[in-house]
Amino acid sequence: MRNFGKYVLSAVTGGVIGAAATWLWSNRPGTARLMGSWGNYPKVAAQLHTFQTIAELRQILKNVHSAIPRGNGRSYGDSALAPHMISSLNYNKFLSFDTQAGIIHCQAGVLLSEILEVTVAKGWFLPVTPGTKLITVGGAIASDVHGKSQHKAGNFSDHLVSMELMLADGSIVTCSPEQNNELFWTTCGGMGLTGVILSATMHLIPIETAYIRQESLRADNLDHLMDLFEESESWMYSVAWIDCLTKGNGMGRGYIMRGEHATLTDLAGDSRRKYPLEPRWKPKLIVPFDFPEFFLNSFIIKAFNFVLYHKNPKKVVKSVIDYDEFFYPLDVIYQWNRIYGPRGFTQYQFILPTENSRAGMKAIMQKITDSNMGSFLAVLKLYGPQRGYLPFAMAGYSLALDFPIRDGLFDFLDELDKLVLSYGGRLYLTKDARMSAAMFKETYPQLETFLQNLQQINPNDKFRSRQSDRVGLTK
Repeated sequence: MRNFGKYVLSAVTGGVIGAAATWLWSNRPGTARLMGSWGNYPKVAAQLHTFQTIAELRQILKNVHSAIPRGNGRSYGDSALAPHMISSLNYNKFLSFDTQAGIIHCQAGVLLSEILEVTVAKGWFLPVTPGTKLITVGGAIASDVHGKSQHKAGNFSDHLVSMELMLADGSIVTCSPEQNNELFWTTCGGMGLTGVILSATMHLIPIETAYIRQESLRADNLDHLMDLFEESESWMYSVAWIDCLTKGNGMGRGYIMRGEHATLTDLAGDSRRKYPLEPRWKPKLIVPFDFPEFFLNSFIIKAFNFVLYHKNPKKVVKSVIDYDEFFYPLDVIYQWNRIYGPRGFTQYQFILPTENSRAGMKAIMQKITDSNMGSFLAVLKLYGPQRGYLPFAMAGYSLALDFPIRDGLFDFLDELDKLVLSYGGRLYLTKDARMSAAMFKETYPQLETFLQNLQQINPNDKFRSRQSDRVGLTK
């Protein structure tokens, strides 16, 4: 019974709400509604189709000219937006779980939160997880998501055993790094353009507790922060918050949080040791309405950054926290995207190669501080290379910035694009809502190979999105 309330509330904020919303949509056949993704920008008139069986999915594909698969709607931009969208949320069964080997097989509509509810209690954890657990397995594969461990553990695809995929003609193909490997690597990070992912089998990693041993280190500026990242490369997890409005010698100041899975020894003398695989339940919050547009102004952001930076005067703070607090701090706030107002927001996430990261980050940070277009949340991470044909990651540093949609924003982001391009970087498709086809073509070196593969897999653009049309992946 210890986990019952936690399980119910987690389900409410994740799968139950998602499934209920899907059910309501699916019971209004033929009705197009205005829909967006997590950034609430852009929005398109769309019809959402749902399925619970293979036969239902085949019928949907037969009836629509084109569509894009969609998970829980947590991508930020328009990669899962189209006039017809195929939701996987009702295709969400666990198929098997080998608790000895740590291998799980499930349908694509299962949320990462639901996997954790099942596996953590048995001593297993996701080897790669992004900053929200409220995404589907299918969405994780389509975006080939990464997390705080990317420099050590790679991407979601690196831990897949195999997956099943329905192609445009209704056929079902099993693929893996060894079997139909071109299809596998075109699908991982392929933004849903190869077909509808049906199920996946993946490796998990063993854990002794549901907690993380964390160290938080305060950095005086960007150089200091990047020095700390390099000193922390042996840690499994690392991520940093940056104050993106402070100028001068303090530009880029912030905190790096690094962590490892806590052992039973780390919980010695702690009441949590009695139930090491059951983190304590925490109440959830909700943002019930869209905040007014003036709320996230530069004054508010500067005040927030000041308080956050000075919240603890110590240079190093050590703690043991549960995995939710470490990996998913925003998931405790249901509909936090409403903070950005009715026009929504876009997350601008770029990566620069190692050799250009310091100079490039300083130039881009200078541009941001000079513009007063500061981001409420700015997250810096260290990366290693990524496999696949549309990889975002490379050895280097990434910065993710949230900007509320406002007049002049896209002109400003066009200027940032030029800087990212000049330093050999690229933008992340899963977060993107406005990158040009020219920028995309110039920054993804394996694009031609991807397009050749896609022509074989999806020859008539059966699967397409607003994003794929915009950046030239479909015509």
